[in-house]
Amino acid sequence: MTQPSTIHFEKYHGTGNDFVVVDADDPVPNRQAFATTYCDRDVGVTDPSSETRGADGVLFLALESSYDPPRVVMTLVQPDGSVAAMCGNGARCAAAWARDRTDADVVMIDTPAGTRRAVLDGDEVTVEMGVPSFDPRDVPLDRDAPLVEEAVEGLTVTAVNTGVPHAVALVDDVDAIDLDAVAPPVRHADVFPRGANVTLASRDGDGFRQRTFERGVEGETRSCGTGAVAVVAVAKRLGLVGSDELRVSPPGGDLLIRVPDRDEATLRGPVALDFAGELPVVPTPEP
Repeated sequence: MTQPSTIHFEKYHGTGNDFVVVDADDPVPNRQAFATTYCDRDVGVTDPSSETRGADGVLFLALESSYDPPRVVMTLVQPDGSVAAMCGNGARCAAAWARDRTDADVVMIDTPAGTRRAVLDGDEVTVEMGVPSFDPRDVPLDRDAPLVEEAVEGLTVTAVNTGVPHAVALVDDVDAIDLDAVAPPVRHADVFPRGANVTLASRDGDGFRQRTFERGVEGETRSCGTGAVAVVAVAKRLGLVGSDELRVSPPGGDLLIRVPDRDEATLRGPVALDFAGELPVVPTPEP
């Protein structure tokens, strides 16, 4: 049987965190090459309405509609070809993709970090994010004690796993810091044997502003759901906030985060379908 030369895709974003979405039943022989090519911000997939290029990752989604509620197996391949264990905004986009095919307003998302429940209400999606962990084995850390408010490569950070590891620094003004300069040394610090996302946050009224340098993207993204949860989890650990739902604002828009005492954290925000099209299954390398 002849394999198709092109594959259907859709482009979704959650508060600016954008993903190429592909049905996992459609054959892609080399997912790593597919992701590194089409996520490239210079030569990647192009939005016909805005001419913007690339994406923060490719979501390969397998829908299991026979379950009630329906389930989606989510695999996120990042621009560097690595697979992320969890992505909050990606999970919200996966839930919206599943609703478009099932009309379900509750979807279960199976990720390498565990199964997450998502609830859809109009264009808003709330997804359970697991229980944040400061345990050195969970982050993971190359030490036996939690890392809380300690200097790492010039930043004072707290380490937490919210599905993926984050080094969170609470600062006076997130815009006053050159994230591309300060984040890479922390992202690759010896204390993080598997690397870490680096998230900065500053108070903004009753919430926080956020910027995140994402591992696997190797740069700043317009939104990071696991990072937003990490901000609130760290602020709560430091006694700065309680268990109420809080606004966290990355550059791409507002997210609403709840981190209960002994229950699943939640991430809530809008999701949008940008456009759809066809892409060559085997990318042609750029000259």
